[in-house]
Amino acid sequence: MAAISTLCSHAAYAQPYPAKPVKLMVGFAAGGAADVTARVLAPRLAEAFGQQFVIENRGGSGGLLATDAVSKSPADGYTLLLMPAADTIQPAMRRKLPYDLERDFVPVTRIVFGPWFMIVHPSVPAKNLKEFIAIARASPGKLNYASSGVGSSAQMVAELLNPLGGIKLTHVPYKGISDGVTATASGEVDMIIASIPASTPLLNAKRVRSLGVTTGQRTPLAPHMPTLAEQGLTGFDRSGWYGLLAPAGTPRDIVARLNAAIVKIVNTPEMRDTYMKQGLDPATSTPEEFAAFIRSEIAQNVKLVKSAGIRVE
Repeated sequence: MAAISTLCSHAAYAQPYPAKPVKLMVGFAAGGAADVTARVLAPRLAEAFGQQFVIENRGGSGGLLATDAVSKSPADGYTLLLMPAADTIQPAMRRKLPYDLERDFVPVTRIVFGPWFMIVHPSVPAKNLKEFIAIARASPGKLNYASSGVGSSAQMVAELLNPLGGIKLTHVPYKGISDGVTATASGEVDMIIASIPASTPLLNAKRVRSLGVTTGQRTPLAPHMPTLAEQGLTGFDRSGWYGLLAPAGTPRDIVARLNAAIVKIVNTPEMRDTYMKQGLDPATSTPEEFAAFIRSEIAQNVKLVKSAGIRVE
């Protein structure tokens, strides 16, 4: 019996990956950009690997619950994390985390960027970033901006305007990005950094005005919109983004196979078109490039939290 058990164990280990369904955890509710990113990708991965990739939404604490759960999962490639940009803010905002983002995970690939617009209420007389900065410098603290909460990606991007633009904006947190966009459209606040899908209906209705896009280069989602970098904020390059992580210790060949499959799938014309219709810009990477990107994002967020005086939990 011992011999048979050993043979069965070796046979199971020798099975090609994946030999059973793969769980893809998302730290936010169904319907959001993170969930959409995962649900568009999952059926294509299932086709490529011949096994189901099952989405599990485990919302709470800004994505922390799902991230923590995956960090404690077996390193066998059967539990993966759809990582949001917000995960790189958690180390800056919390003194104690139940995981270490760099130690407890292995990056697989970045998947998409979600470019943001800097939008203002029409009562703000600025027609471009240069004019906005001039107004803000003339009255420090008078102009305010909305966000989806303290420590959110929207706040981090807006706070970067202060040191780079030599200005001081006042933060007004809301419960969600849609609330903040609505507040900007009503004139309750002056400005918000918001996703293209959240901004576009109000831009088309001329209830808000965009001063630029936050990515380093113009996005194909709105090629007519100038970047903040080309308007004077040299080096400004921020956006929402999503990628794939696996628990630390996941075999390199599994990571390599996942990376190759996702890069191939996401960069097909069909998938690029599907993501872009959702306001997401495909941007895959190697595992090494994604690891370096994560380190850079964490470092920048730590610096921003400190310089902005955001209270750390």
